[in-house]
Amino acid sequence: MLPDFKITGLQQISQKFISKNILSFSKAAEFILHLPYGRNANKNDLLAVFTDGCGTCGTKHALLKTLALENNFADLKLIMAIVKMNAKNTPEVKNTLEKNGLTYIPEAHNYLKYYNKIHDYTKPNFGSTKEPGNILEELEILPEQITDFKVAYHKNFLQNWLSKNPQIKLTLNELWIIREQCIQDLGNK
Repeated sequence: MLPDFKITGLQQISQKFISKNILSFSKAAEFILHLPYGRNANKNDLLAVFTDGCGTCGTKHALLKTLALENNFADLKLIMAIVKMNAKNTPEVKNTLEKNGLTYIPEAHNYLKYYNKIHDYTKPNFGSTKEPGNILEELEILPEQITDFKVAYHKNFLQNWLSKNPQIKLTLNELWIIREQCIQDLGNK
């Protein structure tokens, strides 16, 4: 079960939730879950989730992690995992994967973990972390690592994955373009 606590922090993110009459962490998580999936204009500014009215797995979960930190709740972990994004767990990407001859693409995905239980607020019924064996690796990160660090880590993983799968005749750049289309597909549904 995800922890719940009153939002009493005086910092920006806590105050933004309070200004929206969202006074507990559980209500904040519910609010974030139901915001549309979409890229933010400025991923370095977590308040962009409010300004843009949407967020990605990175911005949504970094925002919630920061909210927890602002309220002296450090037991909640922000995780970056490499997951198998496929047609079963992410139906929105089915056509893009099929068009490019891929059964899945390794995707850097963020979620929260509390006492080893995954809490994913990307969007309702999002399934990439529910399928057994779908998580290839996990790493705890800080909210500020959802930008440059995450991209570099992800590209390094993809390069290694391509070298271990020579039957996939794609360059890293070509695979990244396919991945970008998959992310766009997620925002279109």
